[in-house]
Amino acid sequence: MSGVVIGALVAVGVVAVVVKRLRGEPMNLRDLVAPPVIFVGIGVWSLWHAERLTGVDLFWVIAGALLGAALGAVRGTTVRIFVRDEVLWQRYTGWTFLVILGTLVVMAGFGFLSVAMGMHEGARPVQLSIGVGFLGESLVLALRGRATGVPFAPETRPRF
Repeated sequence: MSGVVIGALVAVGVVAVVVKRLRGEPMNLRDLVAPPVIFVGIGVWSLWHAERLTGVDLFWVIAGALLGAALGAVRGTTVRIFVRDEVLWQRYTGWTFLVILGTLVVMAGFGFLSVAMGMHEGARPVQLSIGVGFLGESLVLALRGRATGVPFAPETRPRF
């Protein structure tokens, strides 16, 4: 699959997740787990197929993943969790979008620093950064949701 196709699919996926969470959606475990797993999987696949990875590249990838997960966890603290129909729901807030903007700035700076310090440009899969950010957010949301004592929403399947 070409980089352009993967990039387009990732962009569509990110927009879909953000739009759903902006409108508010039932909070279920599948929706908390699936996006991070998919994006991290694509990012790892991209890394696996990158050429000439070095120890320096791997150091910066791991450091970037830890930073991205931490920033995602911060974002998770800004998501509004509420009860509707006796189950948990979630909705992004204005603070969530401020944290997203801050995250973009921090991660861009981190990217410039990592390349200046010797990381190969091809060793920076955006999908991995997005995935670990969603992972950090999801972990915080799952813990916050569990602490409420209210059940998560049941899994639903789309009807075609």
